[in-house]
Amino acid sequence: MLTPTTNSVLEMLRKLPPHERLKVISLALPEIEKSLGKKPRPRKSLRGLWKGLGPSISADVIDAARREMWQNFPREDV
Repeated sequence: MLTPTTNSVLEMLRKLPPHERLKVISLALPEIEKSLGKKPRPRKSLRGLWKGLGPSISADVIDAARREMWQNFPREDV
């Protein structure tokens, strides 16, 4: 039996109707991914991303910003 080449497989695939092409691809893709053994890279945590950049923000600074932000709420002119 001859080993199929990329071009011969593509030629055979082109002869199929579009819905059959999709069926072949959807069946082949999981097998290919499995054989490649690719696993998604673990995501890097964003915790502490801004740590050390600029002045540190304390609870007092946050409280002061909240008081300033909410001091005119609710407004009477609305």
